[in-house]
Amino acid sequence: MELNDFLAHLNSGEAVTGGSELHQFMHKVSNEAMKITAILNEGYHTPEEIRDLFSELIGKPVDDSFGLFPPFYSDCGKNITVGKNVFINSGCHFQDQGGITIGDGALIGHNVVLATLNHDFAPQKRSTLHPAPIVIGEKVWIGANATIVPGVTVGNGAIIAAGAVVTKDVPENVIVGGVPAKIIKEIND
Repeated sequence: MELNDFLAHLNSGEAVTGGSELHQFMHKVSNEAMKITAILNEGYHTPEEIRDLFSELIGKPVDDSFGLFPPFYSDCGKNITVGKNVFINSGCHFQDQGGITIGDGALIGHNVVLATLNHDFAPQKRSTLHPAPIVIGEKVWIGANATIVPGVTVGNGAIIAAGAVVTKDVPENVIVGGVPAKIIKEIND
């Protein structure tokens, strides 16, 4: 199996059956991601070295304006796309098999979790995985310890409060918070 075939399957939203060839390939990609993130998270690296390692992790170059404070964790890496002027703070966990897209100017706080996979609800199929993308709009601010689950889109300019669990799409220019996250207020320019 090739990486492009693997990503095409995941991005189609089709399930990954536990134990299948695709599932085994997923484990191979995860091991590669763990190797790169272990290097990223060990010792000090200059901003340029961090950008190089992150680019290796995701399989494409990031803009010179990209910033990240390690440690950072991903169990795939190859299905992450980031825009310009994106900053990711320390301790974040990206489960990106389903796809994570982060728009220009997004700020991601400490210990944020972006999870793009769900297990099947049926106990006999629990090892089957269901991917769904997360899309973070432009100039979004995600507060510390927030979690965003599979299939969520966060609109441009939105703020996710610290500790929120986002289970539904977030409109543009609103603040959401709580568990599950709800709109707290609109942001007026």
